[in-house]
Amino acid sequence: MTTLHNPTIWEISDSDNDGDEGAQGDLKRSSNAKLALAPPLSDGYKRPSQTRKRRSKEEMEADKEKGRGMKEARERKRAAKELEKEEKRKQQQKRKEAAEQLNSLKPENCLKCLTVCVDPALLQQEGSDILLGTLSSCEWRYIIEQQQLPNSITWTRNLPQQGEDGSATMEEDQVVQVLGATQFLDMVITVKKMIDSGGGDSAISRDAAKVLTLLVTESRPDYRRRGHETIQSKYGGENLNVEEVLVYLQLYKNMSVVFLDGWQEVTDHICAVTKSLSKRPLKLLTEKVDLPFCVDGSWASGVRVEKDGSGLKQVWSKQIQQLNRVSPAVALCVTAAHPSPQLLLQAYEASGSEEDKKRLLAGLVVEGEGKDRRIGPDVSARVYRCFTTQNPELVLD
Repeated sequence: MTTLHNPTIWEISDSDNDGDEGAQGDLKRSSNAKLALAPPLSDGYKRPSQTRKRRSKEEMEADKEKGRGMKEARERKRAAKELEKEEKRKQQQKRKEAAEQLNSLKPENCLKCLTVCVDPALLQQEGSDILLGTLSSCEWRYIIEQQQLPNSITWTRNLPQQGEDGSATMEEDQVVQVLGATQFLDMVITVKKMIDSGGGDSAISRDAAKVLTLLVTESRPDYRRRGHETIQSKYGGENLNVEEVLVYLQLYKNMSVVFLDGWQEVTDHICAVTKSLSKRPLKLLTEKVDLPFCVDGSWASGVRVEKDGSGLKQVWSKQIQQLNRVSPAVALCVTAAHPSPQLLLQAYEASGSEEDKKRLLAGLVVEGEGKDRRIGPDVSARVYRCFTTQNPELVLD
């Protein structure tokens, strides 16, 4: 088979000696050669710009729906982020408020919220300026106003978190009444007459919700002897025991009586009460709801029982150890033979006579570091009485 090649088309120049015409002839031959070698265009060929397919209406709607879905997803993601930021902001605000509240409950800050209320009648007593001078030097707030109980001192606390106007005042339950020697002796005589006559409490007028402390100021060392002489002379010469009145006030009226030597000691007492009140809010916050003597931890001989029941065997062993002269080794021996109280009760029921029930645990061997021993009839009988008696006042040992 013979392959035909496109022949090169030559153009013959009129003059071979003309250089310019020769160059143009070569250019024409090169162009004609390219045209002759180029493949012909087929009838079905179209340029790329003319081959883009027109989309249908359904495809356009699907693209729009896809775009809307992506936009909604972005919006939901943005909203979730905003919600998360808002939640974090709220938590930070709560922690900040809790920290501020805890900081406000510190004693040094609570002192700024306390106000010492002094009855004007106390200013007539000699030496009362020591109290006012001390309160001023400590930069504690105090006011002079009429009190319900004469010659008394009370305390109020500002509560910024309460009230419609953002502040409120709460009265503390502590009340201190300062009495001179003569005033106290008159009160003792009145209370003694009330005790003897079986009368009411008209001699002692106070708020039952308040804790009252009587401060008796007397600088003379022979006050007790002179006090007894004064009481006997006013009471008609009969024997009157001051301690009897003091015990009555403390037990029946919840009133304490403190004898102090002058206003300096009175001032020290007022300062001590003020500092104690400043520590009260933080103590109330840190106190647990549970009973304070129910401590937790292995050092307190406590056993923790989990939700799956683990720890019940240790509790059963601790219960047996509550009996006198029952060591942990003896309790472990009993719990190994009878893993629960119910099983021990069933063993008692299955025993024959009363004597057999009392000696049910006597033969159990207690393993020790040295020689093994048995529980014995005494401990066995006490365990039996503890778990089967119907008398709540029975003495086990």
